Order: sequence, then structure tokens, then C-alpha cells
Amino acid sequence: MDALRSLGWFIANVWHAFFLLVWSVICMTIATTAGLLGFHRFAFLMAPRAWCPGLLWACGVTLDVRGADKVDWSKPHVIVVNHQSMIDIPALQLGLPTLLRFITKKELMSVPFLGHFMRSVGMISVDRGNTAEGIQQLKAQAKRMSTDIASVLAFAEGTRSRTGEIKSFRKGAFMLAIEAGVPVVPVSIEGARRVLPPDGFKVRPGVIRIDVGDPIATTDMTHGDREPLMRRAHDVVVAMNVAAGGLGASSVEIDMGRGRTSALGAHPRTG
Repeated sequence: MDALRSLGWFIANVWHAFFLLVWSVICMTIATTAGLLGFHRFAFLMAPRAWCPGLLWACGVTLDVRGADKVDWSKPHVIVVNHQSMIDIPALQLGLPTLLRFITKKELMSVPFLGHFMRSVGMISVDRGNTAEGIQQLKAQAKRMSTDIASVLAFAEGTRSRTGEIKSFRKGAFMLAIEAGVPVVPVSIEGARRVLPPDGFKVRPGVIRIDVGDPIATTDMTHGDREPLMRRAHDVVVAMNVAAGGLGASSVEIDMGRGRTSALGAHPRTG
């Protein structure tokens, strides 16, 4: 029986992989072509209107979104969220009622086909190996946010958590929010790593829960307020994650660019 179950999941995941590849190529080709022809809004809408619903349907994902009504989505925000799985991206694009520009690694822009797609829909690339250039890129984006139709989303940990625990936050998104004078919206995602683990490709149907916290205003903040802002947003994300049944963080670590501070045991899992 176990062997038959394993074979069934193997066949299902082969189908998942084939569908995701073909569907992604189709959607990205249409979006890239539209972008090159000047239809930028159409290209931008391909992800939330077509690509994301198709991917989540194929993977058997149900979204449970809570707290989204706390935010005035007609205005741009900087959204900071924990990162569990690659499926976080379509889940957040479909679950949050706003257009999103993701902050991504500059290296991804060099990937054939993917890089063209990301540029066509205005994703934000940051060179993490060049601090000065990265700061300039964020400042340029801050100027654009005053007239942009989209919010900016950053996976504040910088990479996927392999354990499910929320790691330290990086400073870039908070620098952007203060520079642009837009609110920070803390968001927790839970359940994604059970649908698609960070290692390997083993899709399992399930519920992905997205919790949206209260926006944190940055209007009167300066760059000296960056560290308290990071700490506050991290605490909110951890608390929401624990309430959703996640691991939270066994220690609170804030990446301040010159080392980390840690408060061990500050947010143990409850229940």
C-alpha cells in the first residue's frame, strides 16, 4: 500500500511539474511580448489574473486570507513577509488585493527568459553584493512609488527558511519604506512549506494562510528609525505566524548591517 501511495504521488508530481512548466512558459511569453509591445499593464496583470490561479489550482491550494481589509490598497505600501516556499509568490500575488512588484536578486535578471519576463513587468532587482548600488536602486524605486499603481513586496528574510522558523530581517525593504514615506505592512504566510517544501519538488494539496497586519506608518521616520521599525515588523510577523499554527521564531534576530542582535527564546512556539 505504501509503495502504491508513493507511486501515485510520484505520478502526480510529474504531472504537476509538467503543467507548471508549460503554464509558466505560456503566461511568461504572453506577458513578455505584451511588455515589449508597450502593453505594460496587461503584462503586469498576467500573473495575478492567469498565471497564479492556474498554478494554485494545479497544486490543489486553498487560500485563507485574513486581515486584508485593514489596508487601503489604493495606495502603495511596502509589504514585508516571511518566506517558506517558492509557492509563496503566486499565493501572495493572488491573495493580496493589490498589484505587486517583488524585490529580487539581481542574478535572476540574467536568467534566460525569466529575466526578460521580470523586466517586462517591472520587478525590482537589487545587487546584494554591492551595498552602494543596492541603496541607489532602492532610492530610485522610492521616487517611483509616489506615482506607482503597485505595492512593493519583500521577503524580508532574504531567502526561504529551511525549517519554517522565521529568521532575521534584512534592512532593504525598511530603507525603501522610509525613503518613500509609505507604510510598512507586515504579512505572515503559513502552510506553504507543506504544499511545496523548500527542498525538492513534492507538491501536496493544502491550505495556505496569509495574515495581514496593521500598516505601520513611516511618514515621520528617518533612517535612524530603521532598526526599531525592523524589530517591530518582525515581532508582528512572528506573532501572526504563531497564531496561525506556525513555528514563529525560536530567537529574534535583526540584521542591522553590522552584525545581528539576538533575543533567545523570545518567541517560542505555543500550543
